[in-house]
Order: sequence, then structure tokens, then C-alpha cells
Amino acid sequence: LGLNNHEIGTELGLSPATARTHVSHAMAKLGARDRAQLVVIAFRTGLTRP
Repeated sequence: LGLNNHEIGTELGLSPATARTHVSHAMAKLGARDRAQLVVIAFRTGLTRP
């Protein structure tokens, strides 16, 4: 399961609103329609591993 904005913010030392903004910008730049597709892109490009 993916992290929610609060969990992402806590992990990175950001507010949940800032985390949401970063996720939204990443989705827009990569053409992802949702968070699930963003995760697939991260796996395929080697950004993260399962």
C-alpha cells in the first residue's frame, strides 16, 4: 500500500499539504493519472524497488 499525504509528509519532514503538492506535480510531469500509475512509473524507471 502507498503512503497518504500525512505519512509522506512525516517521512520527509513536510506538511501534508506540501506532500500533496509534490505528488500532484510529479503526476502532472510524468503524465500519471493517479498515484498507482505514479508508483508503476517509479518501479519501471528504477526509482524504487518492491
